[in-house]
Amino acid sequence: MVWIYVLLSVLIVSLISLVGAFTLGIKHERLRTALIYLISFSAGALFGDVFIHLLPELVEESFTLQTSLTILAGIVIFFILEKFIHWQHCHMPVSEKHVHPFAYTNLVGDGLHNFIDGAIIAGSYLISIPAGIATTIAVALHEIPQEIGDFGVLLHAGFSKRKALLMNFASALFAILGAVITLWLGSSVEGLISYLIPLAIGGFLYIAGSDLIPELHKHSHHIRATLLQLLAFIIGIGVMAALILLE
Repeated sequence: MVWIYVLLSVLIVSLISLVGAFTLGIKHERLRTALIYLISFSAGALFGDVFIHLLPELVEESFTLQTSLTILAGIVIFFILEKFIHWQHCHMPVSEKHVHPFAYTNLVGDGLHNFIDGAIIAGSYLISIPAGIATTIAVALHEIPQEIGDFGVLLHAGFSKRKALLMNFASALFAILGAVITLWLGSSVEGLISYLIPLAIGGFLYIAGSDLIPELHKHSHHIRATLLQLLAFIIGIGVMAALILLE
């Protein structure tokens, strides 16, 4: 019975990645104008997720030198990953055929985060059914702003709308993998999560700080655009802060 609850829960959470489908009817020029604000929102949401949710969770359990080193390892790993991807796309113009490298690092980071979400949901169901349902609701509401931001990042990087939806959904399916591994390993999964969360933190800090923020600076030629970017950034943080009320 627990397996059924867990798999249904993570499937529902994974389907949230298709929220970008609501943009399919929007004209390309209007969507392109809005993309930079989705990037701002995503950057704020990533920073908010790190400093409001993930880091406090680590501190509450135990924050050691090993934790710090694992976060740094996450930054280094994503730096190397982006360098490798960049070498494969060297001197290619950004288009639907030649996508900006940071799109792939974002997908990897999102996949890791979704894996952790699946593991957390499954772990909650192992405690009790009510705990699992409550965690699923919290994760689902947490995913909506993140997936909107991720979809915007992929579009800005050069993906078509349909390909961005497909890739975002593929990344979301890692939640199912995380849930299955958690149910299989049982209580021993806590050791795995203690490494995955710091790695996700390092990845999110790298993506938001070295990829998304510089993109925003490229589109800050007017005070109005800058203020709207700042507003979207703060809203991204605010949404993540508001999710504390669900915990």
